[in-house]
Amino acid sequence: MDESEEEEGYGAEEGEVLEAATNPSWCSCGIELHSSTMLKLPNKFLAASSCLMFSRHSAFVSKIRYMNRLKQDDEACVAALLNGRLLLFHRNAPLLQRSEGGRFRSRTLQCSGQLDRAAVENLCEGTFVDLNKAFFLLSGAEAPLVAKGKALLRWHQTNKFCGTSGQLTCRNQAGSQRVCSSSGTVSYPMMAPVVIVLVSDGTRCLLGRQSSFPPGMYSALAGFCDMGENLEEALCREVAEEVGLEVQNISYSSSQHWPHPHSSFMLGCHASVSPAHTELSVDHTELEDACWFTLDQLTAALQVKAPPPKSCHGVLWLPPKHAIAHRLIVEWVERQQHREAGQEVAPA
Repeated sequence: MDESEEEEGYGAEEGEVLEAATNPSWCSCGIELHSSTMLKLPNKFLAASSCLMFSRHSAFVSKIRYMNRLKQDDEACVAALLNGRLLLFHRNAPLLQRSEGGRFRSRTLQCSGQLDRAAVENLCEGTFVDLNKAFFLLSGAEAPLVAKGKALLRWHQTNKFCGTSGQLTCRNQAGSQRVCSSSGTVSYPMMAPVVIVLVSDGTRCLLGRQSSFPPGMYSALAGFCDMGENLEEALCREVAEEVGLEVQNISYSSSQHWPHPHSSFMLGCHASVSPAHTELSVDHTELEDACWFTLDQLTAALQVKAPPPKSCHGVLWLPPKHAIAHRLIVEWVERQQHREAGQEVAPA
């Protein structure tokens, strides 16, 4: 499983009123388009940052506690929404607008009532774009917001019934939980832990692709953690299953939320294999292909800033900058370049 994995469609049918979500507290506004709302903090919660006696940490704590209050207090959430701006989705596709500089940004809107997709696109001079494509268009700051909005909307769409009683669940105003109408059981949005690893033999790194990937796109190997596994066990098992290699020297890089296939908590790592044991045995039920790539090949692939036209066959390209797989590849490339330049490199 890779973090760029395609997902089944769970968008609302025509005529169905879609849900809306707020960020960072999520609620339903009853409009006919998915939306996430960016909330402004009251001045009293921001005043600390202008006073020298308060540290940056205290301002952060005030912000987090205010956001937590919105999740727990329906009236406070409703009041905050009065000044909120909606980030709109249609069938899980965010609304994007091209800026004056030619770059894309998420388009926000203040509105109420039911909205028509075409009318919204015309009014905002924007377009609802498939989420996978949107990741190549958005800046690093906006991409996580869009990903979070989509993931929470999807969670509400697929958790309308209690897994214990089978009865309907109801969301709170913020959308941060759902409560069973029969048993009172409370459910919270969750992420599935996924390990993603870039394997190297010292001079090359290993990438794979699934049949669902666009032509030419390769990514780091990834898979869900099984019940009871720790990070290292899941990583070793996934690599062994998918390509038949035994890894060593595992090092943690970073983590990331990813909205596919439902909502995943990506744990990014680097690992190595012995140069004498690099022959691949690809499990084609897991991957369509897996290959070793050189530094030159990946350096060239990193220059491909957007998916190439379908007519460009054989062009290697990588997940978008926002994806943790891209980050792992950049880290490996930079280390290799430092080594070639004779510079000291910290262990992966």
